[in-house]
Amino acid sequence: MTMRSKQFRSELVAMLPRLRRFALALSRNRQDADDLVQTAVVRALTQEDAAQNAERLDSWMYRIVKNLWIDERRRQAVRGTPEPIDNLNDAAGDDGRRHTEARSDLAQAQRIFDRMSAELQTAAVLVIVNGLSYREAADLLEVPIGTVMSRVSRARRALAEGLSQTPSGMASNQ
Repeated sequence: MTMRSKQFRSELVAMLPRLRRFALALSRNRQDADDLVQTAVVRALTQEDAAQNAERLDSWMYRIVKNLWIDERRRQAVRGTPEPIDNLNDAAGDDGRRHTEARSDLAQAQRIFDRMSAELQTAAVLVIVNGLSYREAADLLEVPIGTVMSRVSRARRALAEGLSQTPSGMASNQ
């Protein structure tokens, strides 16, 4: 294995958590997100030369995940969507109050997030969660930067309003 190939694989491993968060935002299901990331990594490894020639590896990988998700949605439209099985957490040894309150807050945020359009969700995950710049997210989503800024702002506002919190750092005129 060449030094360049080792570096490529190292960078790929380092971005796995960000790719998984992105895939989870798209699919809304842990198993599906893991499958998306695994398939994207396999594709990247089989196309290593193309990946190494990409201007930005992270943008290239986000695009692969996004395209795989779109392909999967098209397949599901034809064959139908299987019903997901809820993941159960074992809270043995916990009195349950903090766990229940945290789950309630998280569930509320998830409901708010689920009501957002896919466009708002994707922009929010890329910028807020994964830390991409507005420009990077705009390039990845192939939309103007102002569109990404607007989507992220609307997503933040919806979450803040839904959780009855004042958005930190937002001007009152936005």
